[in-house]
Amino acid sequence: MDNLPDSLYVSYAVVSTSSTNVAPPNNAGATSALSASEGSKIRRLIPLVNLPRTRSAAITQLNNIFKANKAGGPELGLMLWESRGTMFSLLEELISAYRLLHPPRLTINDTKKICNVLALIQCIAFLPGKRVELLNAQITSYFYPYMTTKSKVSQYDYLRLSGLGVIGALVKETGPDTPNVVRYLLQVETVPVCLRCMETGGDLTKSVVALILGRIFSQEEGKAYIGSFVDRFYVVTTALKKIVDEFTGIPTPSLLKNILICYLRLSELSRCCDALKRCYPLQLRNPAYLNYICDGTTRGLADQVLQNINLGPQVQYVGLENAFAGMHI
Repeated sequence: MDNLPDSLYVSYAVVSTSSTNVAPPNNAGATSALSASEGSKIRRLIPLVNLPRTRSAAITQLNNIFKANKAGGPELGLMLWESRGTMFSLLEELISAYRLLHPPRLTINDTKKICNVLALIQCIAFLPGKRVELLNAQITSYFYPYMTTKSKVSQYDYLRLSGLGVIGALVKETGPDTPNVVRYLLQVETVPVCLRCMETGGDLTKSVVALILGRIFSQEEGKAYIGSFVDRFYVVTTALKKIVDEFTGIPTPSLLKNILICYLRLSELSRCCDALKRCYPLQLRNPAYLNYICDGTTRGLADQVLQNINLGPQVQYVGLENAFAGMHI
């Protein structure tokens, strides 16, 4: 793993600021989502990430490019990953605020710096060919401390969301490495970490967590995880039910849809399906309530979950991929 550090110490005297350290993206024959000016600016900024005095400003400007052109995120991620020393510098910036977590004294500016770093790591996590390499480097261990804080102050929720964004990018696209990605995430207790975020975060945090859980439970490793031990199933369904019980008025469409997708994944397992007969929220069994809170797509999801619970797992709901369409981490 040449791109990630074995040590958190480096001599800045040997870090060059030359733009020749920045590898151009290997996308010959492909149409770039980045404009020529964006690509040029990125190549100028990346070397500045390696110098402490210019790092924060360079990271902020790189993140601004990503926010303005999300489609160019994977290309930006590849340039970051293949640039010498850049991953080290991002991780050094990431851990620099650990000391501010206990006791909690993060400022908004501190939070912005960390969120900007996580956004750039998210760009790398979008790359299917780099996901396993990121995980082999234990990337999640660097930002889990920010996700497991209990404070409900807004800046801490921003940190949780940014960490969830990286995890969401890792599981967003299904590919040959997806089973390995899911296996790793389960091994490093991603589900409990996500559930803690769900407990302390706002609606957007809850929605992203539900989306991530739905992705994980769609894979065989995830199904085995949730279906093998009663306590895991109980913890997850208790968290989901608590959210549903807290609905007031019409819930956020994305939150409702992601919650239903989680339940649908659980209801696809016979063992879980039997347990859901006892713990599935009463509100989501009520046709009048469903008519009130659901649009056509989410109502289809809700009906499929109930059908699975009442009759046993059926053929996968044909609208499920459409339900995922358009969702962004």
